[in-house]
Amino acid sequence: MFGIFLYFWRTEIKMKKLLYLTLIVCTILVSAQTFIPAYSTRVNLVSQSNINSGLQDYVSFGVKNTGSTNNTNALNWLKGKYASFGYTTAQVVEDPFSFNTTNSKNLVVTKTGTLYPNIFVLVTAHFDTINGVGANDNGSGTNAILEIARILKDVPTEYSIKFIHFSGEEQGLYGSQHFVNSVVNATVPKMNIRLVFNLDQVGGMAGQTHNTIICEQDMSNNPTTNNAASAVITQELKNCVLLYSTLQTNTTVAPAYSSDYVPFQNNNEIITGFYEGNGDSNPYPHTSNDIIPNMDPVYLFNVTKAALGAVQHFAVASSTLSVAENGNGDQASGWTVYPNPAKDFIEIKTKDSRAKEVSFEMVDLSGKSVLRTQNLTKINVSGLPTGVYMGKLNTEGQSSSKKIMITR
Repeated sequence: MFGIFLYFWRTEIKMKKLLYLTLIVCTILVSAQTFIPAYSTRVNLVSQSNINSGLQDYVSFGVKNTGSTNNTNALNWLKGKYASFGYTTAQVVEDPFSFNTTNSKNLVVTKTGTLYPNIFVLVTAHFDTINGVGANDNGSGTNAILEIARILKDVPTEYSIKFIHFSGEEQGLYGSQHFVNSVVNATVPKMNIRLVFNLDQVGGMAGQTHNTIICEQDMSNNPTTNNAASAVITQELKNCVLLYSTLQTNTTVAPAYSSDYVPFQNNNEIITGFYEGNGDSNPYPHTSNDIIPNMDPVYLFNVTKAALGAVQHFAVASSTLSVAENGNGDQASGWTVYPNPAKDFIEIKTKDSRAKEVSFEMVDLSGKSVLRTQNLTKINVSGLPTGVYMGKLNTEGQSSSKKIMITR
């Protein structure tokens, strides 16, 4: 291990990356990532209805070529969404740029951290499109970020978060490259970026079974100095997927490419990202057929949950629910499980006590059913190994799920 650190020292890696990597390595040696109930409660606030309506709004602006009126209309819609969430005009900033004879704008929304206000977690997606309305590429990433920003609006995070909607991605990453050159590197001192988390084309394809999200990491040959740190945070991203969603992750390494994290990667920042996990390649993006009926909004709902869990982890969100938050996740899902984490017994309380057909099931992360019961008052879980499970409540044909942690 000393040799690794000596190598980084000799190659003069920026101090913040060395400290960050040291901290993560030590954390891994001491303990693995753990399930945080407050994070899960917020994840359960992700709304399928909001995602569906957001996609409808997004595609209604038509083809959003960079510099077009439709592109500007989409930008103004994004600004309106953040205003409706309660973000102030000081937090929502337009970032104009130009290339060739085209003028456009990124949108940058900043949520200030409580302990490290000058260190930033960047959550990024592009909102421009070519050849079509771009429901999946990239209405999916755009609306995932909106839902994350809505839920985290009043949640304290130790690190600052910048939610960034880039334009100019489809023509050659112009918006993100401008941001790196004219904002990140032009800030004095240079902007301190903890990591960049990019969401691009995460809506899947209609008719497929979607149970996997691809987590991407830096494998660039120039520079290579940020690759190791990217591999570490991408593993953390994979852990968050398993902890806070029903999805699985890729087993082989997936390299980052051709999206807005690339200019940051080239700038020696630490990057990771999400990309849809399909059994077959998706033929619809960049065509007129990239429409809502050809994608899978339910998959996007699950991806958004995973992303929200990860953003909370990366920005170190409060592990205690506020008075306003307390109970909202249970109200959204219609039932409560307690205690959670649990040791020997759990109890389930449903919002509708008059329901006649109620059953409960626990499933491990491999998808294997490990417990089934219709007795919700006191469920014995003492025989289950420690770990994270998915609890599924079935009420008169309606199913709802949430993560349950078993400890000893």
